[in-house]
Amino acid sequence: MAEMKAETGTVFIVDDEEPVRDSIGLLLRSVGLRSRGYPDARAFLDAYQPGQPGCLVLDIRMPRMSGMELQQELNRRGWGIPLIFITGHGDVPMAVEAMRAGAVDFLQKPFKDDDLIRRVQKALDQDLRLREQLGALEQIRARYDSLTPREREIAERLVAGDANKVIAIDLSLSERTVELHRAHIMQKMEARGIAPLVQLLLQLKAAG
Repeated sequence: MAEMKAETGTVFIVDDEEPVRDSIGLLLRSVGLRSRGYPDARAFLDAYQPGQPGCLVLDIRMPRMSGMELQQELNRRGWGIPLIFITGHGDVPMAVEAMRAGAVDFLQKPFKDDDLIRRVQKALDQDLRLREQLGALEQIRARYDSLTPREREIAERLVAGDANKVIAIDLSLSERTVELHRAHIMQKMEARGIAPLVQLLLQLKAAG
């Protein structure tokens, strides 16, 4: 069996068959991974706290609320957690559709232990990377929020490639004043030049 490192995230298992939940949970614990099992999608939704690190392993066919319906609800709520679907042979087209909606993987029954562990680890790693990226983005946003309205205006002009002299004329400022604003912008944004400043502002715009 593949040796896997322990992760801080939790593997949430949603399957209406208790033996399946128990066997997956036992397998994950054998390689140092934490897990929690839920008998249906509603039980998971009631218990899950948005922002909890981890990934979700769920059956695509369940009574009342299917795995795909749970995925749709998570997307509607904006709860970003990597999903791995467990499917029967006839469910593969559904699984492909689920991946188009954002699922990271699917496993067809019966599956090998190593396959499940490897894909779970991949999903946990993806979740960790995403959280690191979001954390970095929040830091950039906080820096940008610290800019004054005038500094934001000048920052946008700098990113657009306007020279200090042009900005000064357009905003009825002295060139020296623009230079001081520029220095404050670079300091607050922790950017060492125009190119890094451009990258930071583009990241914010891409994130909406």
